[in-house]
Amino acid sequence: MRRRDTALAVLVALIWGTNFVAVRTGLDSAPPFLFLAVRFVVVCVPAVFLVRRPRLPWRDLALIGLFTSLGQFALMYLALHLGMPPGLASLVLQAQVLLTVVIAAVWLRERTSPAQRLGVALGGAGLVTIAVGRGLSAPLLPLVVLVLAAVSWAVGNVLTRRAGALTGPGAGLGVTVWSGLVVPLPALALSFAFEGPTAVGAALRHLQWQAVAATAFTAYLSSLVGYGIWNTLLSRHPVAKVTPFAMLVPVFGMLAAAVAFHERPNAIELTGGLALLAGVGVAVIRARGGVTAPPPAVPADASPVLAVDVEPAAAPAGEPAHLVQLTPTQGAR
Repeated sequence: MRRRDTALAVLVALIWGTNFVAVRTGLDSAPPFLFLAVRFVVVCVPAVFLVRRPRLPWRDLALIGLFTSLGQFALMYLALHLGMPPGLASLVLQAQVLLTVVIAAVWLRERTSPAQRLGVALGGAGLVTIAVGRGLSAPLLPLVVLVLAAVSWAVGNVLTRRAGALTGPGAGLGVTVWSGLVVPLPALALSFAFEGPTAVGAALRHLQWQAVAATAFTAYLSSLVGYGIWNTLLSRHPVAKVTPFAMLVPVFGMLAAAVAFHERPNAIELTGGLALLAGVGVAVIRARGGVTAPPPAVPADASPVLAVDVEPAAAPAGEPAHLVQLTPTQGAR
């Protein structure tokens, strides 16, 4: 890659990493479910009128949006609202890569490679270590909610690939925008049900500039600009040269949180995070050193997709083997 394109790839990782800080800042001014509803309105409008709808049944788009966007981000926003540090969140959400491997193996009956099994075991040990570290200093509920967000994202990854949603130029952005249409109304309903009409009305009447800036950052800069640059790089270079830059997202996320909120993971959390990140690396990097990936379908918090080949179980004649789509962080989303 040329220096300019390398710099652009690093810039995208920087944007996506600092996105967790932007979300956390917005949550200081708006309840999480309301913030999510408003944010997806901004993501989808007017983009839905400009981006072609993917050639997928509405049912598939709705299911992808339900898990990849609504489930993942509702739980992630809630975890941050409950006190999950944004830097650590950017790292823990990497667990969805490993969870995708597990879910695809169970659901699609795909045989995993030894490297993938080692990565899942190493990442699982890292998650347990982080849980121990959190339990020594803070409630575990935000961590549990964030892991559930990673599970939802992993299910969305498998649904996206199962539906063949990544075929065709620009399909990833189309899936992001059109599947995101399922988010605003359910998120608003959750807001009225759990946050209350009083809180919703107060937040809308007294909208602070921090919430506006955070919404603009997450919707425009992180989702649309970041994704546009990422797709451009994928069109110019082999995927194996572009997708490894995604591993910088949690690095920038933790650095941004340290600067913005003076976040300092304790030694046990840091050890667990390194183990988790190592597990992700082992799971997505093939034994011969290559990484393969299709053009990514990125949720609205815009994290790139890594994909690894898996050994599918014997399929009936005429049915294609599957490629598991792995997304190494979100999106904070």
